[in-house]
Amino acid sequence: MRYLIATIPGDGIGPDVTREAVTCLEAVAKVFELDFEFEECLMGGAAIDACGEPLPAATIRAACASHAVLLGAVGGSKWDGLPGPKRPEAGLLGIRSALGVYANLRPALMFPQLAGACPLRPELVEGGFDILIVRELTGGIYFGDRGRSPDGRYAWDTERYSRHEIERLLEVGFDAARRRKGRLCMVDKANVLESSRLWREVATQMGRERSDVELSFMYVDNCAMQLVRDPRQFDVIATSNMFGDILSDEASMITGSIGMLASASLGDDGPGLYEPIHGSAPDIAGMDRANPLAAILSAALLLRHSLGLEDGALAIEGAVALVLERGYRCADIATRSAPGPGAPVEGRARELLLGTRAMGAMVAETILGGSS
Repeated sequence: MRYLIATIPGDGIGPDVTREAVTCLEAVAKVFELDFEFEECLMGGAAIDACGEPLPAATIRAACASHAVLLGAVGGSKWDGLPGPKRPEAGLLGIRSALGVYANLRPALMFPQLAGACPLRPELVEGGFDILIVRELTGGIYFGDRGRSPDGRYAWDTERYSRHEIERLLEVGFDAARRRKGRLCMVDKANVLESSRLWREVATQMGRERSDVELSFMYVDNCAMQLVRDPRQFDVIATSNMFGDILSDEASMITGSIGMLASASLGDDGPGLYEPIHGSAPDIAGMDRANPLAAILSAALLLRHSLGLEDGALAIEGAVALVLERGYRCADIATRSAPGPGAPVEGRARELLLGTRAMGAMVAETILGGSS
């Protein structure tokens, strides 16, 4: 069977990291004798420069016709002066809506090899941690009514959720918890926000019918504190669009670097959208300094969730773990900075600093080596 994968490199370091993710997918294809066809599409600032809009119709058509979509990153200061609907980020919101993806899975897994890069005290992360944040993706304040008063003195953004939107997101959260440790924490701000009270009401009702999952609740400000106080207490966190956006970025840093975190955006059917959660980092674009591991791990999620190729997903994840075990690092996850690519870094263990291309090649070679 031929699998069609739409790739959207985007802006900044997006093309750099997407290139390495594709290299690793090609390695998986060789090992497992798979047929992948890649179609590159425009979105974000690159699309604005090429055709004047952040999400061309051709990109939507290609994405919807694919089995899965692999995205790099969008945005950058170059386009900051544009109005909201014309900014690169509008393309991201648009592609999520076009694909009907409403559940954003953001794993926050701390590889034991990166314990030295974690900013928390060693005793707080001993043994590592594995958190899954399930973020609602197509509703809430990012999609609610917004505007400014004619005199420019006021602005508003509206948080709005329907019971249906909450139920379908929480169903994903319950299912994920059931496959993991059986614990789901629903994060809200129900002491202040009416929309959060609806989230809590719906979760309570659903929880009564799903006794095999331990359901708990936590206010978002407390959750932000607890993530740095004791991250190991969490299994699955389910929450709204904005809260999930913020908490997953916080969780990324306690794993060692935002450059390590992948994500999967899923709907009821159709292609999923896979992307690293980091931004476009235009200041290092094209300089061979970006960490491609989040994009590579996003490719593993693509294999697992959209193509049903679990062996391929495990091959990528195992290769990343082995590369880290051997001491290879990008600058953001090195214990200390090194003078240049390939130079040893003296930290808790001997480390070798690699650039974007070399790290992608190392993971791909490890995948290929695993077949021998």
